[in-house]
Amino acid sequence: MRVVIAGAGKVGSYIAGDLNRAGHSVLVLDLSRSAIAETKADVPGVEAWVADACELSALERAELGTADVVAAVTGDDKVNLVVALLAKQEFAVPRVVARVNHPENEWLFNETWGVDVAVSTPHLLTALVEEAVSVGSLVRLLQFEGGKARLEEVTLADTSPAVGKLVSELGMPRDSTLVAIVRDEHVIVPRGDTPLQAADEVLILLTPESEEGVHAIFVGP
Repeated sequence: MRVVIAGAGKVGSYIAGDLNRAGHSVLVLDLSRSAIAETKADVPGVEAWVADACELSALERAELGTADVVAAVTGDDKVNLVVALLAKQEFAVPRVVARVNHPENEWLFNETWGVDVAVSTPHLLTALVEEAVSVGSLVRLLQFEGGKARLEEVTLADTSPAVGKLVSELGMPRDSTLVAIVRDEHVIVPRGDTPLQAADEVLILLTPESEEGVHAIFVGP
């Protein structure tokens, strides 16, 4: 997989290193010569250029049209939006991931701006805090495709209608799927004959249209 990352800060460099170690081809772009120099020193094997990722000519030189994924992870939301829009509209990149620095800007990070997945660190931290203390309620962890798909988590209460049922008996709504069950710190890949127990942490991929049905199954009316 070929990945182009806009932003050679701590986030961009870390992502580049992880992807490089996983065997992917990675190119990092940043206007800061010092940031690019640090990336080259810290992550050997990763290609890194001094370039303005908001400039069409720079993206053409980077052959963005051959990228499988573009990640806009600079510390500036305006830059991330411009990079996302150019990647999607000018180069038809299949997957565009963008970092949201200021939560009030998250509403902009959608398909209109070319963003497939927006990652808002403050909102993600809030969700993880809720996930740690909430039992019997759905907690949204991530959203994809401008909110058309969501990853949500629920810790099953003793009174959950799903407790004691097999996965095949749940009657999951259309456009929703049970992704994983975490039980006693072990991840269980759900199958039809997998039983659900109280205190299970259940991960569900769903759409807004299926959320009400999912809520009824795992939380109750």
